[in-house]
Amino acid sequence: MSKVAKLVSAYREHLTVPWQAGLASIQKVIFAVYDKSDELRLRAHVGEFEQVTQLAGHNWLLIDLTHAFPTWMVAQEYRDAYFECPEDLDGYAVGEITEFIKTLVVTVKTQIRSAADDDNTVVALLGVGSLFGLARVSSLVEGIKDVIGGRLLVFFPGEYHAEHHAYRLLDARDGWNYLAVPLIAKE
Repeated sequence: MSKVAKLVSAYREHLTVPWQAGLASIQKVIFAVYDKSDELRLRAHVGEFEQVTQLAGHNWLLIDLTHAFPTWMVAQEYRDAYFECPEDLDGYAVGEITEFIKTLVVTVKTQIRSAADDDNTVVALLGVGSLFGLARVSSLVEGIKDVIGGRLLVFFPGEYHAEHHAYRLLDARDGWNYLAVPLIAKE
């Protein structure tokens, strides 16, 4: 069984547990952690996660963030100047382009409110690896978690270290401590 198939199986097991009402926002967040080398395999099988969700009696909303930064950048009036001098982007020096993340949070919240305004939907974020070096996944999750009625599933290419509850995006950045539910392909 492939690692992605094992991750689907772990998700299925997690989803079969009845959802408890009244959970804090952090308790509604699930990180599906997979090796960055499995990105294309995961994308090829994302429909299986949708199918598992629907078979469990829940709705599914997939939000693909892969093109979020290029879409944002094209809309910037001074984009040409930013390419010449990237440090002029607001927040660039702190490892996160603050205006981009603010816009991304608003955009994702709007998508969720318009398509998943209930307590029975799994909102799945795909393409978070494309945020590397531009925005922190933790900033996005913190920004949108309050509009999640059901569950937030983050497809996370990287590592999870259980002893510190630490996640590392693309295995390349220092991890951050986040108390989401980790799903990992069982060996």
